[in-house]
Amino acid sequence: MSIIQHIALERTVSLEIASILVLVAVFLVATLLSVHMGALALMATFLFGTFVLGEDVDTLLSGFPADLFLILVGVTYLFALAKDNGTVDWMVHALVRAVAGRVALIPWVFFVVTGILTGFGAVVPAAVAIIAPMGMGFARKYGIRPLLMGLMVINGATAGGFSPLSIFGTITNQVVERNDLPGSPVLLFLASMAFNIVLGIVCFFLFGGRALIGQRDRGHGLESANAELTESDAQVPSNGSEPGAGKPVVPRSDPGRRAARRSMQTTMVKDDDADEAVTKLDGIRIVTLVGLVVLAVMVVPPLNQDVGFTAICIAVIISLFSPKVSKGAVSKIAWPTVLLICGIVTYVELMQRLGTIDWLGGQVAELGAPLVAALLICAIGAVVSAFASTTGILGALIPLAVPFLLTGSVGEIGMIIALAISSSVVDSSPFSTSGALVVANSPEEHRDKVFKQLMVWGFSMVVIAPVVTWLLFVVPGWG
Repeated sequence: MSIIQHIALERTVSLEIASILVLVAVFLVATLLSVHMGALALMATFLFGTFVLGEDVDTLLSGFPADLFLILVGVTYLFALAKDNGTVDWMVHALVRAVAGRVALIPWVFFVVTGILTGFGAVVPAAVAIIAPMGMGFARKYGIRPLLMGLMVINGATAGGFSPLSIFGTITNQVVERNDLPGSPVLLFLASMAFNIVLGIVCFFLFGGRALIGQRDRGHGLESANAELTESDAQVPSNGSEPGAGKPVVPRSDPGRRAARRSMQTTMVKDDDADEAVTKLDGIRIVTLVGLVVLAVMVVPPLNQDVGFTAICIAVIISLFSPKVSKGAVSKIAWPTVLLICGIVTYVELMQRLGTIDWLGGQVAELGAPLVAALLICAIGAVVSAFASTTGILGALIPLAVPFLLTGSVGEIGMIIALAISSSVVDSSPFSTSGALVVANSPEEHRDKVFKQLMVWGFSMVVIAPVVTWLLFVVPGWG
């Protein structure tokens, strides 16, 4: 090799390492300083691409994921409409009525509802932000531990999070498709759902669910539960007595309530603070439910219609039926998530053009122990996701693992499933958005305890999830 070739090779490797360090810096700055990660990634794309690589703006924009942008806007727009017109609240109350006062099933109702919402495209933190306060109201009413209710909501959100319509599933499946890897969107969804159902069973028996078995509300039942949710001021029992016999009414101006509401408003929630009871299925809710079913049918074989365009079409049709109710839905599209994903993917595409992805995959492959490398990748995803955005991790780490998968050293499908689950089940950490929302919406007297318990549980998942998913999906060689 000539001196000139050697220098050129060293310069290329230095640029590849530099691009990785920039990506790490984006995650660190966004996590430590609360600067939006997507905006940081776009800034990094512009500065690194223009001043270091010498690319023009057209080349930089060639990496912008227009198809993913359309999907994110479409499905979150549709979900915002479903929330604003009362369809989501109707679903919760309908399922709670269906359990007929069986207290042990109430946490599972919230697991299922949150899973349905994320399965149809709701952003995971948004679904948690909307369902967690309702869940905590039922938890207070029936003596369910806040930790149990919170974990059931988070696990339910993650269970639906990898459906072919969902944000997590869309990101993962598009990376697989773009890199011509073998993939199975249905298997990814079912594996994640099964894992989180098992995790929910574990949580149920670990955190007080056993004591709920056999308990039933035979008195005022669901009507009182609905009243608790709809009254402006929830009453908290002081020592296990009936609601109303404990602490006095908590006013709307209470700092704890304001803090919880501010936490919720980082995602898609209603502008006003009205919590009207939803007791009937009216015309617009029927239209919305039909729209969700149509979406699920249209985007799977044999129709295979585009998810983003289909969701937007259905959302517009729903808006025509209720223009006044739907007026503010566009502002509740998950714009922070759209910016996050599009920013991260645009920068990762720059790394792809530079050759960083291929180089990094080669380095991992040279470890000589593919199974160990696979476990290491899953562990990195779990650790980073416990502190940073799971959505951002999926958008960055899966592409980085692609060259390693292309070597055929491990089963591609199994590795993708293991990485996806490892990076998502740690959302129960109180440092993640979902975990923080559960803490914020817990009763004030339990908030510190819930924080500590979620920290222990979340970081136990950081250790357990990569090992278990590696054993279940990678070692057998799925793919």
